[in-house]
Amino acid sequence: MKTSENERRRDGRKNQPGETAGGTIFSWVFRLLRALLRRGGQTSGRAVVTGTPPGPGQAIVACLGASATDAAGSYDWIADLARRPENASLRFYRFAEGGDLAYNGLQRIPAISASQPDYVIVLLGENDVLALISPQVAQFDRLTKHLPAQPSPEWYRENMQVIVRRLKCDTSARIALCSLIPIGEDPVAQHPFQAAANRRIEEYSAILKDLACQEEVSYLPLYERLRDLIRASPGRAFTSFDFRAFYRDAFRQFVLRKNNDEIGQLNGWRFHRDGIHLNSRSGTLLADLAQEFLNTTTSGDNCEKG
Repeated sequence: MKTSENERRRDGRKNQPGETAGGTIFSWVFRLLRALLRRGGQTSGRAVVTGTPPGPGQAIVACLGASATDAAGSYDWIADLARRPENASLRFYRFAEGGDLAYNGLQRIPAISASQPDYVIVLLGENDVLALISPQVAQFDRLTKHLPAQPSPEWYRENMQVIVRRLKCDTSARIALCSLIPIGEDPVAQHPFQAAANRRIEEYSAILKDLACQEEVSYLPLYERLRDLIRASPGRAFTSFDFRAFYRDAFRQFVLRKNNDEIGQLNGWRFHRDGIHLNSRSGTLLADLAQEFLNTTTSGDNCEKG
């Protein structure tokens, strides 16, 4: 059954526009960019340790996500947490790769379970949304992420639910689902791309909140906090996804030595580096929400009272 499905998908992809030599070059260039952004110790898809050296009495915090967790072209909120004195007894592990969808995160559960975590923080879904609203991202996912199904809200919920249930079954960790980073900074945009991003980010964050309630795990309201800040001080719309902008920002970072905040200012963003990834303002907010979770002893009550 699995073999026939794989063959069917390969057959169906043979005539996809752009998935020839041009698509191969596109994929190769993106991998090069991703390797550049991962300079400084991150290793693709493996547990990268930040924080206290191994020793008795330490607790393990496993962080599952994509580029925001990998700190590839994004504020390093995990390193922020590791530097805080109150986290001196914590050891942070990353399980992440830029561009990952919830399905890809699900494949990392065995490695997370093997690390025997005391806490797990999950931030996945931004790329699931982008795959719905951007044909360019959808093409990239077909080329590099080996997805067995077309991204959809239903498939996202299914993957996230399996992630939570397997973590609950395979570990004794306290688990937190983090709502998504807003895309762009125009909350009432008329532009179709920004409007679609606003709608989908809200929809997928609601899925996470409902799952957290259903599965009795903690919920970190990153989307809600950033949404309120953006509504109070709206900015520019994110009107298209263009990989060339990420190459430009990589040049600014590695050649011109600009940091995430400086790059964000050059791009006209207040809460982002590029309209998608975290700067220090939004990244510190995420770190603070994660800190609240680490400081509590029980999972929060995420269910609406009726």
